[in-house]
Amino acid sequence: MASVPAQVPATPLATAQLAWLGDAVWELHQRLRHCRLPARAADLHRAVVAEVQAEAQAEALRRLDPLLSELERRLVLRGRNQAGRGPRRGAPRAYGQATGFETMLGWLFLQDPRRLAELLDHLEKTEPCPPSASP
Repeated sequence: MASVPAQVPATPLATAQLAWLGDAVWELHQRLRHCRLPARAADLHRAVVAEVQAEAQAEALRRLDPLLSELERRLVLRGRNQAGRGPRRGAPRAYGQATGFETMLGWLFLQDPRRLAELLDHLEKTEPCPPSASP
């Protein structure tokens, strides 16, 4: 993610915008992870979709929790509190945690890309990318 230059907006973004941006950051991170694997596009897509679902994001947040600073925890809480219920078929708790995770990622992307890279690297080290289906 270090190769994507962040542009800090002139005015602070609202929580919903940070979460929306963080969602894009997380999806791009997952696509970058999976594109290195030899597989068909449909298989890569399914693998990425599995990683960007609320439950997977909530799990990533759980794995990062011991490393988070007080500011990062406040960002997660801010996003979680703004989340709402989420989709009908999803678990509201996981959706809230995922929105908090995305909010933190969006803020870090804009304000502290080095820290964002540290946290994403930690996730890489603690849980390797699952292999995609064969081509």
